[in-house]
Amino acid sequence: MTPDKPFFVYFATGAVHAPHHVSPEWSDKYKGQYDKGWDAIREETTAKMKEMGIIPENTNLPPKPEDIKDWDALTDNERKLFARQAEVFSGFMEMTDYEVGRLVDAIEDIGELDNTLIIFVAGDNGTSAEGGMVGMYNEMTYFNGVEEKVEDLLPLMDKWGTEETFPHMAAGWAVAFDAPFTWTKQVASDFGGTRNGMIIHYPDGIRDQSGIRTQFSHVIDVAPTILEATGLPEPKVVNGVPQTPIEGTSLVYSFNDPDAAEQHTIQYFEMFGNRALYYDGWFARTIHRAPWQTSNLPPLETDQWDLYNSKEDFSLSNNLAADYPEKLEEMKSLFMWQAQKYHVLPIDDRTLERTNAALAGRPDLLGDRTSLTVYEGMEGMMENTFINIKNKSFSVTAEVNTPEEGAKGVILTQGGRFGGWSLYLKDGIPAFTYNFLGLDRYTVSASTKLPEGTSTVKLDFEYDGGGYGKGGTAIIYVNDQAVGNARVEKTQPYIFSADETADVGLDNQTPVAEGIGYGPEETRFTGKIHKVTVEVDGGQ
Repeated sequence: MTPDKPFFVYFATGAVHAPHHVSPEWSDKYKGQYDKGWDAIREETTAKMKEMGIIPENTNLPPKPEDIKDWDALTDNERKLFARQAEVFSGFMEMTDYEVGRLVDAIEDIGELDNTLIIFVAGDNGTSAEGGMVGMYNEMTYFNGVEEKVEDLLPLMDKWGTEETFPHMAAGWAVAFDAPFTWTKQVASDFGGTRNGMIIHYPDGIRDQSGIRTQFSHVIDVAPTILEATGLPEPKVVNGVPQTPIEGTSLVYSFNDPDAAEQHTIQYFEMFGNRALYYDGWFARTIHRAPWQTSNLPPLETDQWDLYNSKEDFSLSNNLAADYPEKLEEMKSLFMWQAQKYHVLPIDDRTLERTNAALAGRPDLLGDRTSLTVYEGMEGMMENTFINIKNKSFSVTAEVNTPEEGAKGVILTQGGRFGGWSLYLKDGIPAFTYNFLGLDRYTVSASTKLPEGTSTVKLDFEYDGGGYGKGGTAIIYVNDQAVGNARVEKTQPYIFSADETADVGLDNQTPVAEGIGYGPEETRFTGKIHKVTVEVDGGQ
């Protein structure tokens, strides 16, 4: 609409973050390419990067984490399953590259490619190892402390990456794809969890068309780089709100001077207790927890720190802590100074609990309310904006009107195919399904259809108590009469979904219950919903 003006585009894909969703036309291209295993891939990747000049020739390949088995020690079934997981991941990556290419082609088509500053960051804070030792059919099992088994995953191999799975790959691949480093995403104290490839393309502003820059930089440098390159001042006030000063350093100084002195000289890192400090080439760090460790963590005070000279040791393979104890203490002190300055403290190493506001102690939109009333047309309510029914007894009471021909469809639902719960009518009969991570479904139904006219349908869930994720009894009432009950053997303690929602009168994404249709039109309630009230009791 305004081709005479500059444009800004922020293009952030969901790839290659889990779940790894891609059609077989992409993933099947890689069949057989990962049969050699993650150890061989890790070595080959490191050698290829040296050959291409991406990493220094003297880079050592440090050992992988002890928990990651050697490929040769795996069973045939494990190797078969894990290879397919990597094929899907690679297809996902290639499809993403293709879509990024379409965007670049579009800019070229309008004649603005040379005059456009493209900053392309490839990665997910390092490849994710949340898939654990065997991978996952449903990524949400990780966030609920449930471990999947190889024998359960093998029958799903042909569906891996399709809409019938919500998958992640085994951590061995994350380690391999983060070569030449030891660790992965979530480990902010290792370059494998922080160092991502970045390409800056700006022919009108960068004379060197294929150079590599080795000055330390951080994602917080992107905004000041854009501002300097475009000649814009840093905003001090936006819409009347004073702005916190930008903490990064522009990278424009390095555009046309590959040997320019490094300007971003100090940077803290912290995530889930893994913490580190970069300072003038030195790197001090502690590995507090692996991504697959979510409980029984050691006290933060007992963590051991390492020291590396990252200018000479690209992969952090030579721990110098014993050689330079005074330097290490200086770096640890600097970390605490930076942590205080940038509001890192107090350090919180909890993982799964953070997904549930009630357990994490995080401010919640609904506060201490124990009741929420919603109405037909309310849909797309994200988990942290809906009343929390996890780890406690709760009830759902719906006032509905049924036409003469009967009704069907969802009354109230939360979550989707890979975890959640739903109160609905199927062929006119009230029913409730608790979907435990897509692994087990527990359903209770009435024996007869709702009568014509106004009725009250109520679901009572009596939680067993005694901790998180326990079971309970689900009872359905119609006009105050109990019409069915069933056991729910286990519940999800922390989270239903990262993206599925709570909806009144339909299930707007994947369905929680089976046999009720798919999508808004097929699951829409065909009667009238006057209101639905959710009430919760105390937890555990």
